[in-house]
Amino acid sequence: MPAADPRTAATRRGPLLVVGGVLVAAVLSSLVNAVIALLARAVGAPDDFEPLDPGSYIFLTTVGVTAGAIGWGIVRKVSQNAESVLRWLVPVVVVVSFVPDFFLFGAGGVTGVAALLLMHVAVAVIAVATFRKVLPVSRYGNG
Repeated sequence: MPAADPRTAATRRGPLLVVGGVLVAAVLSSLVNAVIALLARAVGAPDDFEPLDPGSYIFLTTVGVTAGAIGWGIVRKVSQNAESVLRWLVPVVVVVSFVPDFFLFGAGGVTGVAALLLMHVAVAVIAVATFRKVLPVSRYGNG
């Protein structure tokens, strides 16, 4: 039996590795977001700006990482060139995720909103790095 071409063979990870990776991404992202929130408050974000409260950003970070993993998995499965699709899709999704934050200038001011935008970017960077490990894509196929 001939060996599978490594360029076209799909790389599969066990479900525990994938779930563990998503959990690690959510925890690391939440920790980074905690630092961003603390720094934002230290430099003037309002104390009563709820999106910088741990209950808000930890929940939304977990939802975002989970949704990102699902989307990543779908693209990985259905795209002939998942790497190329994700290269433009991830930044577009991050920019679109900024939109609700722009409506919070009245409550959070520039500092609070800037912190939220930075949180989105931090979550995306951590999630993408993790997904590349636990849900790898191949430039030679959808693997």
